[in-house]
Amino acid sequence: MVEQVQSSTRARQPILENKQAIPQSYKSAHSQESQIPWFSSALLLCQAHTICISPQEKPPGRLLFLEYVVQTLEDDFQQNLRLHLLQKSIAKKVLSCDMCFSNVKEVVEWLAAAVTGVGFSQPRGQPQETMTSLAEARAECSSSAPWVMLLLQRMLSIAVEVDRSPNCSSCKIADVIFPFILNIPVRSQREAFLNTMDSQLLRCKVLELMFQHSCEVPTNMPLSLAKILYFLSHSSVLLQYQVSKAATWERWDEMLQYLSLLLLSYQNVVLGHLRSALSERMDLIIKKAKPKLQDDDDITQLDIHLNIEDFLSRLQQVLGEPFPLQIEEKVCMLRELLLIITATTGW
Repeated sequence: MVEQVQSSTRARQPILENKQAIPQSYKSAHSQESQIPWFSSALLLCQAHTICISPQEKPPGRLLFLEYVVQTLEDDFQQNLRLHLLQKSIAKKVLSCDMCFSNVKEVVEWLAAAVTGVGFSQPRGQPQETMTSLAEARAECSSSAPWVMLLLQRMLSIAVEVDRSPNCSSCKIADVIFPFILNIPVRSQREAFLNTMDSQLLRCKVLELMFQHSCEVPTNMPLSLAKILYFLSHSSVLLQYQVSKAATWERWDEMLQYLSLLLLSYQNVVLGHLRSALSERMDLIIKKAKPKLQDDDDITQLDIHLNIEDFLSRLQQVLGEPFPLQIEEKVCMLRELLLIITATTGW
């Protein structure tokens, strides 16, 4: 039945019938978990690989199967979370950074392929007569790419949470993602990669690596408001080694956009206790515990003002005056975000 769903290129009605049958197979499998071979990583992840990057088959059935894989992981994850048995979840067996990190790396590769479209290119040696059908399949894959990205990002989010330390897991995954981000040539694709991230903690780690990479003198301080100000004062344009047709001001514009994104993501990480394990996090939320701030989170309005002015002075040397409107708007937005966050007692 699963193979039928994956390869389905028929009319919509058979696909709907398959989709209705899937939950029944999941329930049946869940009741006899130890006897069902498709819970293995070979089926869950290798089938997902085919879904994401094979151009020879049309998307509807493959996308449907990817939805099924992710929904299966999600439902099982939530059920075991309620029972405090995440160590027995399917995700622990197939997406654990501690036990099977190679699977997580593959998900990152599939995500990069979905973002850039590289995985949808024509295989070498493909007969000429199949060009039309491949072009049609590639177009359909392109239209489904945003949804594929969201599904794969959810898989990475589960990978962050399933082990004991989300902080360690997110660091490992970010280290894998970083080279892919460096080699994404188009700004809109980089933005798609970052904006679709389901895990705020993982987004923080990736953006932190990007800004560390762009600093001539990286800092060893942990991520904090002070470190974000450091990035503002010491970062050059991101991804500077790449050949880019974008104007210089557009590259600075992108840098400012990501710095605001880092700030907002960091705020969500702190307020949501996202660096704590899920079981501990639930207790902290129930107890309405205050966010755990660091010494370097204690910045003043004067600190913000001085760093903004220093940044504008650097930017003036590069761009001259007047600044493009987009730059002015992003600097203003960053300043306001910093002031609002620091003015909130205990955040």
